[in-house]
Amino acid sequence: MKFSLIVCTYLRPDSLVALLQSVQNQNLYPDEILIVDGSTNDKTKNALEQFQFKNVNYFLVNKENRGLTKQRNFGITKIANDSEIVCFLDDDTVLEEDYFSEILKTFQTNPDVIGVGGVAVNEYKWEPQIENFFYNPKKYYLFEGYAYKEGLRNVIRNYLGLAANLGPGKMPAFSHARPCFFPMTGKTYDVDLLIGMSMSFRKSVFDKIKFSSFFEGYGLYEDADFSLRALEFGKNAVNTNAKLSHFHEPSGRPNQFQYGKMVVKNGWYVWRIKNPNPTLKDRFKWHSITALLTILRFSNIFTTTKRKEAFTDTAGRIVGWFQILIK
Repeated sequence: MKFSLIVCTYLRPDSLVALLQSVQNQNLYPDEILIVDGSTNDKTKNALEQFQFKNVNYFLVNKENRGLTKQRNFGITKIANDSEIVCFLDDDTVLEEDYFSEILKTFQTNPDVIGVGGVAVNEYKWEPQIENFFYNPKKYYLFEGYAYKEGLRNVIRNYLGLAANLGPGKMPAFSHARPCFFPMTGKTYDVDLLIGMSMSFRKSVFDKIKFSSFFEGYGLYEDADFSLRALEFGKNAVNTNAKLSHFHEPSGRPNQFQYGKMVVKNGWYVWRIKNPNPTLKDRFKWHSITALLTILRFSNIFTTTKRKEAFTDTAGRIVGWFQILIK
């Protein structure tokens, strides 16, 4: 299957080069690599010119096409006509050598699958279950012989009856999906949500939908929005053999106030994409969890050294929440 790779980047030349070097080591190489650069300087272009990466097409977009969803849509317009699969990777990821072969194998063996994602090995927190050990169901999530230790926010949600009632990768009717992904069982699992750091789709889906213009700039949760809308045309799946590392490069990210607003406003938008007519119970749970997460973020002012970031993030969440309530 012919496949294209689109990498949207913004002010991250070193991270982008590290990603492309890992692509260069793949046992299955993309037929084309489209770099869509929204940077406001020439550092990324200059960094790429120092290397001879095969099949790379570089595009420096103007202000009108800057921003993650706009850059993704721009890249889609440049894909070769005979490409069958379109892969997206964050510019701060690094691939294991069989990443693309595993992604394409999933498409080839599952004709009803429209989208495929991988697993970040450096964020992996699953442990094999220990025989005869008691796992408190409020503090651990168990899945296929593996245990995931819940973070504080999810322990509290468990005790309050606000936990996600579906497995990994599935969005409940009240949103706020389970934060853990899958243990590395070697299996492929059906999901609702794919993560933008690692998602691929059949090219045919882009004849019907594009990335939403609702999301501006950094575009938090735009991946969730697109993968939910793609379900109209087939299944989404995660292949736990498609492995990469995700390093969350701090450069190019919005300030914490804007990020906090996006967490709430974009989260609300994606929830209503999944559930346009929520019940009163669904509404209560969504707002209750949003309030809980805002309170916990506020508590970071006193429990972490990054007090300013915690305060501005909290303020952004409160502003975003009131904007939703008013509108």
